[in-house]
Amino acid sequence: MAEQGQEATPTTPAASVEDVLRIEGVAKRFGPVTALRNVDLHLKKGEVLGLLGDNGAGKSTLMKIISGFQRPDEGKVIVKGEEVELRSVVHARSLGIDCVYQDLALIDELSVYHNMFLNREPHRTGLPLIDNRRMKRESRAALDSIGVNIPRIDVPVARLSGGQRQAIAVARTVTSDADIILLDEPLAAMGAKEGAMILDLVARLREEGRVSIIMIAHNYVHVLESCDRVNLIQDGEITYDRPTAETSVEELNEIVVNEYRRARLAAQAQPGTAR
Repeated sequence: MAEQGQEATPTTPAASVEDVLRIEGVAKRFGPVTALRNVDLHLKKGEVLGLLGDNGAGKSTLMKIISGFQRPDEGKVIVKGEEVELRSVVHARSLGIDCVYQDLALIDELSVYHNMFLNREPHRTGLPLIDNRRMKRESRAALDSIGVNIPRIDVPVARLSGGQRQAIAVARTVTSDADIILLDEPLAAMGAKEGAMILDLVARLREEGRVSIIMIAHNYVHVLESCDRVNLIQDGEITYDRPTAETSVEELNEIVVNEYRRARLAAQAQPGTAR
C-alpha cells in the first residue's frame, strides 16, 4: 500500500495472456475538450474491476468506447488478444461485450420474461409466432442459475423494485452470451437492501468466473468489497491501478482530496479569480 499522503501516479498495466480486454493509449476529444488522454486499462478473465472517478473524469466516455458506442481518436482496443476497431454497439456485442446502463433499457409494460428476450425473441418452429413458453422456461432457468430471486416472471417489470430491475438487466446480459460486462453505476439511487442484492449478484458472478466485469461506482466501500482491483480515473487519465486488497478507503479518499486541492489552487492562480 502507498504511504499516507502519497499522490497517485499514472500506471501502465503489464500485458498478460489472461487479459480479455486491453485499452492502450486511448484518447478522445470533443472539439476543444479532451475527455480521455493516453488511457491504459486491462481486465483479466473472471475479474471484477472497479472504476472510480469524479463526475466528468472520463468514466462514461471510456465505457462508451469499450461498448462500441463511440470510437477513440487514438489508441488500441484489444479483445481476447486481437486488436479490434469497434464499429458499433452491435459489433461489440458480437465480440461478447455488453453494457448495463443506469436507465437499464427495460420496457416497463412488458413482463420479466419478455424483457429478458427483448429484441431476440425465439419463434416457434416453422411459424411466425413468438415462443412464449420457451422464453418463460429459459428466463426462469437463467435467473435461478445466477441466484436472482424473482417470484413471478409474468408480471410487468414496472411492478418490481429497483434492485430486481437491475438484476434482470444484468441477468439478460449474462444470458446473451456476453463475457465482458460493463456496469454503469448499478447501485445508483438504490437503498441498502436493493444495493445489497446487486452486490450479491456481482459476488456470485465473480465466484463463478464466467464473466469479466468493469463496474463504475462512487462508493469506495462497495468497490473494495466487490471488486478484485480498482482503477481511478482523474481528468481523463487512469492514475491509479491496484488490487483492492492492497488499498483502503482512507488511501482513495486522500488521493481524491489531493486532486481537489490541486484544482482549487490552480483556479485561484488564474488572473481575476477571487481569493
